[in-house]
Amino acid sequence: MASTNGFSDGRSSREGWMQVALQAAREAGEKGEVPVGAVVVLDGEVIAVGGNRPVAGHDPSAHAEMVALRAAAGKLGNYRLSDCELYVTLEPCAMCAGAMLHARLKKVIFGAYDPKTGVAGSVLNLFDYAVLNHHTEVEGGVLQDECGALLKGFFADRRKREREESAMADVLRTPEDRFAHLPGYAFKPHYIGDLKGYRGIRIHYLDEGKGAKVFLCLHGQPSWSYLYRKMIPTLVAAGHRVVAPDLIGFGKSDKPVDDALYTFDYHRTMLLNFIERLDLTNIVLVVQDWGGLLGLTLPMAMPERFAGLLIMNTAFAGGDLPLGQGFLDWRAFSNKNPDMAVGKLFARSCPHLSPAEAAAYDAPFPGAAYKAGVRRFPNLVPDHPDAGGAAISRRARDWFRTEWNGKTFMAVGMKDPVLGPPVMAYVRTHIRNCPPPFEVAEGGHFLQEWGEEVVREALKVL
Repeated sequence: MASTNGFSDGRSSREGWMQVALQAAREAGEKGEVPVGAVVVLDGEVIAVGGNRPVAGHDPSAHAEMVALRAAAGKLGNYRLSDCELYVTLEPCAMCAGAMLHARLKKVIFGAYDPKTGVAGSVLNLFDYAVLNHHTEVEGGVLQDECGALLKGFFADRRKREREESAMADVLRTPEDRFAHLPGYAFKPHYIGDLKGYRGIRIHYLDEGKGAKVFLCLHGQPSWSYLYRKMIPTLVAAGHRVVAPDLIGFGKSDKPVDDALYTFDYHRTMLLNFIERLDLTNIVLVVQDWGGLLGLTLPMAMPERFAGLLIMNTAFAGGDLPLGQGFLDWRAFSNKNPDMAVGKLFARSCPHLSPAEAAAYDAPFPGAAYKAGVRRFPNLVPDHPDAGGAAISRRARDWFRTEWNGKTFMAVGMKDPVLGPPVMAYVRTHIRNCPPPFEVAEGGHFLQEWGEEVVREALKVL
């Protein structure tokens, strides 16, 4: 990697070199290392770059500075680097400072100070230690704020993941016998128990059929993959693959008992990681209710994986429009019923269901402790612009309006009092090239329960 000491954007040379070190730090952070980066500069040219890699290299000495020093010495064929300057994003530790002094560096320039282990002035200053026979010039605080922010963000994210993983230890798993003999649900279960970022949580999904096109079916609240049982056979018979995960807290997936664990970002990230884990491509995204609130934010993050959209009774959760009275009434009802009778809700919403079908929606929830997700989701719908998930939902809305190139089929359950025709008419205006909706006159909120006719029409388009 080489550069000159002139930067076209007006940065000073030292700031420019520190930006190179920052890029190395970011790349290290993306690999799970503490984000520290270093560069060695000689005569206005970068001769070596290093990022932290103790974890990847199983090497306690593989700090960014050490990696850069080794590379520079190898390139020059000399362990003495007396004409070189080293830029590093964090104040060096004692180990790295010793190597720098041994290399006889001309100067060390660092970004953020390290009050706990820094030995270039914070804890002590090895570079100006009187009894040593070599002293290296040191300058600190170059792009200090940017270097420090990168480290603070990394450790904040890591603490968040650790809290989430700790909370994951307190999870419930619905006994398998509760899912025996459910009408219309003779599908083989599939599980992932080690999804990235969700260690300790077992996630269930259906994976039926074979074909180049993958229909990714996302359910909402308080349902689960059982909701798609009427659509899956028709899609498979048409030569397609169908994947239908249960969100964490629902269906056959594990159920953390801590209500606070359920956030918009927590579930969205799970879906992104799930798609990557199964390496799904040529996806037709099938969404309804929360399946849409979450699912509509996915294609812009990985547009190369998505080819189509089948959208039913859902919304963009931008937080910048008033929530309708129908939703406010639903949220109030949910909050007053923390041990909601899910099966009875489906029986009222879908009067054509048999008693056994309605009861199947109770199967995942033996008791109130299993219903943290059911309780939390209505309160996660963004109701102001700064709410969790609102900003990314607005970006998704803009992306679908301006950049979406896939085929779209919209179906609307006309009797839905919450996300019915008015809401879907607004959603349609924000999906590029969305044709007029297929209207199901008797269809309610859970339109998948009228799914056979929806699929037959959708396959004419998708």
